[in-house]
Amino acid sequence: MSDLGQRLLDASYLEGDFLLRSGRRSKFYLDKYLFSTEPDLLRDIAAGLAQKLPAYEPFDLLAGPELGAVAVVTALSLAWGKPFVIVRKGEKGYGTSKAMEGRAAAGQRVVMVEDIVTSGGAALMAVDKLREAGLEVPVLLCVVDREEGGRAAIEARGLTLDPLFTATSLGIKKA
Repeated sequence: MSDLGQRLLDASYLEGDFLLRSGRRSKFYLDKYLFSTEPDLLRDIAAGLAQKLPAYEPFDLLAGPELGAVAVVTALSLAWGKPFVIVRKGEKGYGTSKAMEGRAAAGQRVVMVEDIVTSGGAALMAVDKLREAGLEVPVLLCVVDREEGGRAAIEARGLTLDPLFTATSLGIKKA
């Protein structure tokens, strides 16, 4: 395992009985807020993700769903120099009532960024909103793929999933 992978585990790996967003229960949890709020670790995660970006050029924007991926997509935007948009879970009921924050125009090509992928549900909801706005979304980068069905769901929707780490590469034994 890489040094970065070990640092991510040291910062965020928890054992217990956890209910995941997907509705599944798990004996382990990767607390994204514990790795995404540590500046040195977040910077190095963004650098790792940035190494993947040349394969997806040309693209215009990065995007991340609120709230979990916002720190990661912000750090990646700073590392790579591309603007980003934040995709809301639901339109806010005040101000501009946007489903997406930031500047985006139909026809732009977007690299979606997510923190943890389990079933892919949150990321796919965000992808749907981007596509409804006329944006092209061919790829989803994530920090960790838990390898619990997300890849199949994401690929079934015509996207490539490109994780920085998988549960396997981090040495996580799923039970």
